[in-house]
Amino acid sequence: MDLDDLTIFRTVVREGGITRAAEKLHRVQSNVTTRIRQLEESLGVELFVREGRRLMVSPPGRVLLDYADRLLALADEARAAVSDGRPRGRLRFGSMESTAAARLPALLARFHADYPDVQLELRTGATGTLIAEVIDGQLDCALVSGPVHDPRLVSVPAFDEELVVVAPACHAPIRSPRDLKARTLLTFEPGCAYRQRLQAWLVADGIVAERVVELSSYHAMIGCAASGMGIAFVPRSLLACLPVDGSVSIHELDAALAHVVTVLIHRVGQPAASVGVLAGMLQSSREAAVHSE
Repeated sequence: MDLDDLTIFRTVVREGGITRAAEKLHRVQSNVTTRIRQLEESLGVELFVREGRRLMVSPPGRVLLDYADRLLALADEARAAVSDGRPRGRLRFGSMESTAAARLPALLARFHADYPDVQLELRTGATGTLIAEVIDGQLDCALVSGPVHDPRLVSVPAFDEELVVVAPACHAPIRSPRDLKARTLLTFEPGCAYRQRLQAWLVADGIVAERVVELSSYHAMIGCAASGMGIAFVPRSLLACLPVDGSVSIHELDAALAHVVTVLIHRVGQPAASVGVLAGMLQSSREAAVHSE
C-alpha cells in the first residue's frame, strides 16, 4: 500500500465509481480497477460492495478512508515543509459558527487572494468538537472559545467577543438569571463553550433551567427567542449579521462573564506554513483592532 494506492481509492469513493475516478485521475479504467483489486488483496479485505456496476464502500473501506485522508494530508504537509515554505496544499480549518459568520469573510477573502495555492476547507462546529478534531489530526487548526488548557495545543488569541443575552422583544431588563421570565435555554450541542457559560451563569445564581432546546444555527436561535420560547447567549458581533430588526431584546452581562477571547489552536510543534500565515494574519488584525480603540 502506497500513497498512490490511497489516492486512487479515495478518488473512487469521492467520485462514486471507477469511470469518474479514472477521468479525474487521467487514467484508463482498467488501471484503476486493477489498483483497487491489488489494494484489496494486500489488505485481505473487500473495500467495496459490488452490485453490478455500482460500488458502495464497505465497512473496512470506510475505516481505510479515514486513514487515507490523514495520511495524504500528512504527505501534503511533508511536501510543503521541504519546499520553499510558501503556503500551498490543503488547509483543514475549523471555526465556531458565529466566528465564521461575523469575523471570517473579509479575512478569508484576503487569505485566498494572497495564497491562491492553498485549498482551504472550512468546517464549523462547537468548541469541544473542534478541539477534539485538532487533537486527532482531522483539522489542521480551528478558531474556538478560549482559554484552551491542553499541553498538546498552541493557542493564539484572535478575536475579542462580547456575549449578550438575547430574549423576546417584550422582555423586561435582565440583570441576573432571576429576571428571566422563561428559563428555557436556546443553545447548541453540549460541546458549545457559550452554552457552558450560559448554564454556569444560571447555576451561580441558584437557578435551574427548565428546558434546554438544542438548535443548529443562530438564525434558528434568534427566531425562537423572538417567538418567546427562551433566551440565548450570542456574540454581539454576530447580531449585525443577522436579521434582528427589533424582533428580540438585547441585554448586557457583567464584563467578566461577557468577555470571551476566540483563539486559533493547532497542535504543538512546527505548524504547516498555511497555519503559520493564518495565525500571523489573525494576530495582525487583532493588534490593529486594539490600536484603533
